[in-house]
Amino acid sequence: MISEDTIGKLFWSRVRQYGPRAALRVKREGLWRDISWEEWGRNVKRFAMGLMALGLEERERVALLSENRPEWTYVDLAVLSANAVDTPVYATNIPEQVEHILKDSGSRFIVVSTEEQLAKVQEIKKNVPDLEKAILMDPKSEHPEDWVLSFAETQELGDAQGDPAAFEKRLEDTVTQDLATLIYTSGTTGAPKGVMLTHNNFISNLQGALEALPLTDSDIALSFLPLSHSFERLAGYYTVLAGGGTIAYAESIDKVPDNIQEINPTVMCSVPRLYEKMHGRVLTTVEGGPALKKRLFGWGMDVGGEVSKRITEKKEIPGALKLKHKVADKLVFEKLRGRMGNRLRFFISGGAPLAREIAEFFHSAGLLILEGYGLTETTPVISANRPEAYKLGSVGQPLSNLEVRIAQDGEILVKGPSVMKGYYNRPEDTREVLTEDGWFATGDIGYLDQDNFLYITDRKKDIIVTAGGKNIAPQNVENLLKLNRFIEQVCIIGDKRKYLTALIGPSFPDLEDYARENGIATEPRDQFIEHPRIQGLFQDAIDEANAQLARYESIKRFTVLPSEFTQETGELTPTLKVKRKVVGTKYKQQIDRMYGE
Repeated sequence: MISEDTIGKLFWSRVRQYGPRAALRVKREGLWRDISWEEWGRNVKRFAMGLMALGLEERERVALLSENRPEWTYVDLAVLSANAVDTPVYATNIPEQVEHILKDSGSRFIVVSTEEQLAKVQEIKKNVPDLEKAILMDPKSEHPEDWVLSFAETQELGDAQGDPAAFEKRLEDTVTQDLATLIYTSGTTGAPKGVMLTHNNFISNLQGALEALPLTDSDIALSFLPLSHSFERLAGYYTVLAGGGTIAYAESIDKVPDNIQEINPTVMCSVPRLYEKMHGRVLTTVEGGPALKKRLFGWGMDVGGEVSKRITEKKEIPGALKLKHKVADKLVFEKLRGRMGNRLRFFISGGAPLAREIAEFFHSAGLLILEGYGLTETTPVISANRPEAYKLGSVGQPLSNLEVRIAQDGEILVKGPSVMKGYYNRPEDTREVLTEDGWFATGDIGYLDQDNFLYITDRKKDIIVTAGGKNIAPQNVENLLKLNRFIEQVCIIGDKRKYLTALIGPSFPDLEDYARENGIATEPRDQFIEHPRIQGLFQDAIDEANAQLARYESIKRFTVLPSEFTQETGELTPTLKVKRKVVGTKYKQQIDRMYGE
């Protein structure tokens, strides 16, 4: 149990407890380097005193624009220890988005990671009169602007002019109801809103999450999801900190498979897309192998699937099946698990729905993915599967300190100490989702089963109502299609239309491999995707999905796009969910064509 009532006090308690042990791990110049709890603490305190020397006041906002790296946590913990409020900004945000957050939050200070991120701030500074200082994490090159400082300069200022007693007083004076952070929801529609989360929101959610997913000081977590998102911040950062474990920072999302091998993590948080890619990579490797290997893999998956089913249904495994599974494990699954390192206890999945088929595939191979559910507004965890109590396809049981109920229209409602204080400077928006007696409307549709396991069926705003009056959950259809290795993303269209259509973002690496094997030219791309053989691949995927769907859910037409959806082009959120409104506007011409308009 956590006895501390603020994030700052929790951190400093762990620093005293674990001292010289490794707290963080980062790869610099090709080598992994450990940062001890003591060194972590020194960096946090020096930076906090530097900010205070620059005039940081209690409860004012400090913006943080950075990729995942140790310095992100130095800033976060320094600001929270000094009883101020941090405002994370996604490293993928464009200058206009950065400007909106700086203006809305009223931040006087912004800490940025690189020259590239600083350039975004320089571009919009003239439009943000309240902004006084930018602090650059990377070693500073020559900057004539006196409003730009380096991280080292700020720490040196803390050494020279900082007041340790004033810092300790700020830390002690911070109370549990004080605001800790403003997290601007990426959202799939509308301008981002600042979610106000207090220290109590975080501490209470930590209590509930650690009961569900007990992490200890022997755990090593590999971190690659953006810390600016509440999922990674709570599940991949604060929970590991509270448990006294070690956090290793992946070099990039592309390097995650290599970094897993190097770090051998015991736990790891991810969004479903990583598991989908892993699943697709395995199937591609098998498909390209000899016939005997394919048959062996198929047999092994059948055996693993039967064992998985019996485990999840809490049934005894017969002796003959145990023997088969032992052989299958040695010949098929051991190598697959080896790619995940040799110490993985479980994966944690969140941020978007995980297809049940993906969870079952990994479970059959002896890899447990514990899916959870939450929102930024609930700090974020609402429910989670546990290592000893899970149902594949569900998002687990609600945390013990939260109440969950289902409204008459199927919307999931939540009440408890981790529900946000509200949206910053937006009382009307707050009243739309938060009742006076504390019930938060999630906007998600779902149900609780007889064992109190929660199932999500769709986003309330995403539900498609066809011209024939049929209600369709697009995510279910999309998840079916994404099981195909040639499909990277898909967006189902059909609201107020006679039938469903699909916009498909291909997995170009797999598609180009297929093209090379079959003598199909891959350039120019717009002609490549229109090739009859390529179109046939996607028609086969549509037909396979349609065979598993009700007639009114089936896809009548599709368009293969010449590029994947990305964060940079605005179609995806940082947790890789499709922004349906953006996609609908951007590809209006292609959509209209599918409906003969």
